[in-house]
Amino acid sequence: MAYQIIVKKCFTNKVQEVLVYLEKEWSHKVAANFLLKIDRRIELLTKQPFVGKSSSKIKNVRGLLITRHNKLYYIVKDDKVIILNMYDTRMNPKKNP
Repeated sequence: MAYQIIVKKCFTNKVQEVLVYLEKEWSHKVAANFLLKIDRRIELLTKQPFVGKSSSKIKNVRGLLITRHNKLYYIVKDDKVIILNMYDTRMNPKKNP
């Protein structure tokens, strides 16, 4: 059974910010590669929604690495995967769920 993906605005905005940065500082190819990695992770979540590690701080929230610098946070609810946000893994650990 494939799970339905629901993407929150916070996640979309964060991805947009990272893509703009990658295109400006690196190249279009790097940004496209990052977007491909996100697509692959979301595709994985449709098939295996419990693959991410459970958060120790917030109940029912799971995290999945996109790259070594970016982590996607989501909730599995019934037959849906709700993608909440993406955080930089290098930021203050107290701010990272």
